[in-house]
Amino acid sequence: MLEKRRTTNLLLTAIVIPIVFYLLKTLSFIFIPLIFSMFIALLFLPLMRWFKKRKFPKYISIFIVIVIIVALLKVLLELIQLSGQEIFAANNSFFEKAELKISNLIFEIQSFLGVESKSEGIQVSQFLNPDNLFQNLKKSLSFVGNLLTTILMTAFFVVLWLAESINIQKVLNYTILKQRFASIKAFSKIEKDLIKFLKVKFFMSLLTGIGTGLACLFFDVSFPIFWGLFAFVINFVQMVGSFISVISLTLFAIVELDPTSTLLFFIIAISGVQVLFGAILEPIFMGKSFSINIITVLVVLMFWGFLWGVPGLIMAIPITVFIKIILEQFPGSKRIANIMSAKN
Repeated sequence: MLEKRRTTNLLLTAIVIPIVFYLLKTLSFIFIPLIFSMFIALLFLPLMRWFKKRKFPKYISIFIVIVIIVALLKVLLELIQLSGQEIFAANNSFFEKAELKISNLIFEIQSFLGVESKSEGIQVSQFLNPDNLFQNLKKSLSFVGNLLTTILMTAFFVVLWLAESINIQKVLNYTILKQRFASIKAFSKIEKDLIKFLKVKFFMSLLTGIGTGLACLFFDVSFPIFWGLFAFVINFVQMVGSFISVISLTLFAIVELDPTSTLLFFIIAISGVQVLFGAILEPIFMGKSFSINIITVLVVLMFWGFLWGVPGLIMAIPITVFIKIILEQFPGSKRIANIMSAKN
């Protein structure tokens, strides 16, 4: 009888899991802003509790939090605008120099491989001419439209989380844990760990962006604001973001700078920034209780990246922490949580 029940459960699991993945993929336009908003709301829950103790009306508390979020977004948009102005203000000599270096590099690679060049070279300026810009206008408008929709939905869900119209602890109590004490304990750990992760990740990414921008400024690499902003944003992708940032900026520097000791020291500087904040300080501030092993990190990055793209890569680790804490609440699944941990 027990064997039949076990077989039935396995079959049901095998059927349910693909359906869940399909729904997550299909309804990503809802799930992405919903989960993003949950993480944003978690950051402001301590502030909401502080307002509650001071007997602030809930609508005033929510309004203050929204003003803070809007102010932070405004700062981010100003930085994006500055980086855009920085790129478009570059004179033609930079693009001509870049074009010449890229052409020479491709020619050297083709010569080394014994391949004959069939083109006259890459025209960097062609990417900025009006015809090509007009051709990409539809895609750009579509992207902006989708982004605005996601931002508005995220803002709507943030208000619902802060107003406690959606309550994580109650959802856990009624669905997964079904015990009030266990759900409160699990939610307390989820809140504590995720808030810690988000705060540490934000400040480490901010310092990484500032360090990268200053390195570009010191070594006279073009577009320091853009590269600083790029390093800040891409650093939210655990592990992979650091490599992408260093490789992208190194390739750009190879094109712009002459192959001298300056280029070498610049690569060492940006690599040092990533190592200092990402590999040394971040694990120290995160603490051992948060640890997830490298294999788990790579697997969840591939999975959520495939499912939701860039937003999935950014949210992969917080979602994994959430799942890990839930798994720790059950004796049967605690072994899986231990496997996910770095303390095996």
